[in-house]
Amino acid sequence: MGLISGARQLVIDAWSWLNYKPIYADTRGMPHRRAFPEAAATWVPAADERRLAAYKLLAAYTSNQAGELAALRDGDEARDRREFGDPSMFVDTLVAHVLGDGQRIVVPGAEADDDSTDEQAVRVQTLLRDWAERELLPMRMLQTEQKAVPLGDGVYLLHWDQDKRRVRVRTYDPGFYFPVLPEDGDGSDYPERVHLAWELPEDPKRGVKARVRRITYELGWIKQEETDVIRGGLEDADSDQEPSVQPRQYPWNDEPSYRTCYLTDATWELGDLTGPVDVDSLPMDRASFAEGVDGVVLDRRDLMIDFVPLIHVPNTVPPAEEHWGQSSLAKALQVFDELAGADTDSSRASATTGSPIIHLSGKAASGRNQLAVGPGMILETGEGGRMDTVNTAPQLQELRSHRADLADRAAAVVRLPAVALGTLDPTKVPSGYALALSLGPLDSLIASMRLARAHKDSLLLKFVQRLHLAGQHPDWEGVTPQPAILVRGPYTPTDQAAVLEQVTTGVAGGVLSLETGVRMLQEAGYPIEDTEQEIRQIESRAFAAAKDLADALGNVDAVAEFLDRKAPETEEAPAVQLPPIPANAAEADAADPLQDGDDDEA
Repeated sequence: MGLISGARQLVIDAWSWLNYKPIYADTRGMPHRRAFPEAAATWVPAADERRLAAYKLLAAYTSNQAGELAALRDGDEARDRREFGDPSMFVDTLVAHVLGDGQRIVVPGAEADDDSTDEQAVRVQTLLRDWAERELLPMRMLQTEQKAVPLGDGVYLLHWDQDKRRVRVRTYDPGFYFPVLPEDGDGSDYPERVHLAWELPEDPKRGVKARVRRITYELGWIKQEETDVIRGGLEDADSDQEPSVQPRQYPWNDEPSYRTCYLTDATWELGDLTGPVDVDSLPMDRASFAEGVDGVVLDRRDLMIDFVPLIHVPNTVPPAEEHWGQSSLAKALQVFDELAGADTDSSRASATTGSPIIHLSGKAASGRNQLAVGPGMILETGEGGRMDTVNTAPQLQELRSHRADLADRAAAVVRLPAVALGTLDPTKVPSGYALALSLGPLDSLIASMRLARAHKDSLLLKFVQRLHLAGQHPDWEGVTPQPAILVRGPYTPTDQAAVLEQVTTGVAGGVLSLETGVRMLQEAGYPIEDTEQEIRQIESRAFAAAKDLADALGNVDAVAEFLDRKAPETEEAPAVQLPPIPANAAEADAADPLQDGDDDEA
């Protein structure tokens, strides 16, 4: 029995790459309780304990506090660990690359030519771009990426703000995110019940005890009584009673829906949580419910939407049947530990190199066995004496070379080339083609990371449209939600001159449309804010093309529209004034000296 209970257990899950650290995985495979007390809270589900501990450990690496965390188990010697910000540098570089050099909202059909432009798409694109500017969407995305890249997961929360009359976006720490995942469901499907929960510290001055706050979003059936929610499907209801489910027509659906999202916001005192309870089974009879801005108690309040306004952003594409992403530091974490060890050894070796150990031999003038040596100090060795120093510079140089090798190993594991980290000397690049080849691993890395975010970005824009319709914003009246995508800008240096030459040649040769050429220039980094406006400005000065259009159509109005100008008003030509015709034409002919017969006589 003792041998079995003392045997080490191996746990393989989404965070098993941290099992090599004793502070994270003890003999039972569980995190150290003193180092991760938040993960061991009574209300935290057992399945989430390792996940929350992994978030805290990764956050310690990015803030140069991994040694402080290790000291809780290994003692004060772990505080001597030197951490010079290598993980943080990697994270900042990846965040900048995955975001790109700017973000654009594009609705398909809004930037086509004049003949195929969809007016509804143009309107939705304009509304979404105006909203993104007011809501500071790039900053919200940066906040989420600063969580997703180092921790593996990020969370958006969208809600309607009645005071500001627009949709608001908030970023939550993934440690507050507790989805209720079905046991037999696919991990890629979003759950129908999600909690945001965290502890509120005790405040003795105000007489407030330690509490836990939980915000719950849950999909349920629409019933006559809003406080009665049926979880699951209709088949879960009592077969003897017909459930009183009511349909509702949402403005973004073609057919009525029987589902709605309910919001609950409540707090519990930690002292009241006794027995086997977790975040999904907190006793509702001991909860204190919050109130909304309108004074309504937030106890399963109907939000009048048929979706959960939470978006989970994984850093990587989750494996099959998994829900969680993986940190970009996961594969190289042991290399970062070796880097910290090399930095610590180099720091200690540099002390003896800068202040070397001096050995005096012979008959010394002073009777002391040890002397403190300083600048400008004169030592007398006496007759036959000598002074020797211990040179540790070769060992320090070897440590620095070892440190450089470890840095290259970490960059190779994370797939960040030296040119992306800014550590490459540009003069050492043999050619642009060689530079492009060196960026190959980075291209595949960013492509996979953006693939994990592509659907989430489109989902965010879809929720923004629906929430504006649910909030009955006047600018969105009569709008039909359109599929929208968030285009992230380039992340590598672009040869703008080469792209400009390609566009110029392609458009002039007729193999590229002007719309495609302008978009290529925009993606290459040229300061083009509005593609449509740029095209109109180019066409308004294309007089040669306007002349060809006039020759082909012969329509002045079409040419004026092409040049974005007003056609000149054409005045009618005055009528021709002919002399009056005499009443007797014969007399007129006789009186005319220029008749045929008179010409010969003359």
